[in-house]
Amino acid sequence: MTPSDLDKRAELTIWPARATGRSAEGRPFATLREALAVALEAIASDDARPWIITEAGDILSPRWIQAHSRSRSLQ
Repeated sequence: MTPSDLDKRAELTIWPARATGRSAEGRPFATLREALAVALEAIASDDARPWIITEAGDILSPRWIQAHSRSRSLQ
């Protein structure tokens, strides 16, 4: 992922952490940076599992989002 990817569109879907068999709808964001900020808030609440699909088609899991949240390239 490059810094320019942060300014491209992304879709965020937040799944309940403890619910199985439920559907969730994705929410579009103008930038990946915005989607990441909301995803990190969901992770901090400890009751949600966010997944992001980037404009390039990459799928970012909750673990990837959390692991890379402190990266300078994502700020």
